[in-house]
Amino acid sequence: MSADEHDRLVALYGPLTDDMRELIEAALRTEAEPDAIATARTAIQAATEALRSREREDSQVVRYSFNGRPLVWNNAVIGLRNAIAPPLTIHQGDDGISCWSEFTMNAAYEGPPGLVHGGVCALVLDHVLGEAASEGLTKPLFTGTITIRYVRGTPLGRLRAEAAVERTERFKSFVSGHLSDAEGITAEAEGIFIKPAWAREAE
Repeated sequence: MSADEHDRLVALYGPLTDDMRELIEAALRTEAEPDAIATARTAIQAATEALRSREREDSQVVRYSFNGRPLVWNNAVIGLRNAIAPPLTIHQGDDGISCWSEFTMNAAYEGPPGLVHGGVCALVLDHVLGEAASEGLTKPLFTGTITIRYVRGTPLGRLRAEAAVERTERFKSFVSGHLSDAEGITAEAEGIFIKPAWAREAE
């Protein structure tokens, strides 16, 4: 995909997804009167109908890349067009085997009151470890196993995720990482990421 086309799509769909994130949080927090909720529902239904006026086929698989990375805009962690993604912007380390991201988790990701749901923490760590293992999604490696140790509750708000490859053995990469807030680490992870058989056969 060209840079111009990438920028055009980001400008078109990015604000829409941001608006949807705002809507999700507003729906979680609202204590509006019944008439206001009815009005909002009518507007939401109209917006849904407008967006469904033209849709891509579910079976249609189109793969693009930009700056060497695949564009995975549906992704639940980094997807530009996915309103349930925080989303994370992944920064690759100069060493080629590490990455990090700083991001915000709002009420949509809550588990215990005021804390990020443990499953969401695992989702983020799985993705960040996978980014490190695959050198920014440029190599086909998939999660074989992942182990999470919850050090303490992860507060909603500003967070940081980091990961790095510890070692590689044939078609397996061993990766570790963690989540942290301003007070320090909240969850740690170790994972084994595996190159699939079809990729090994292609070498």
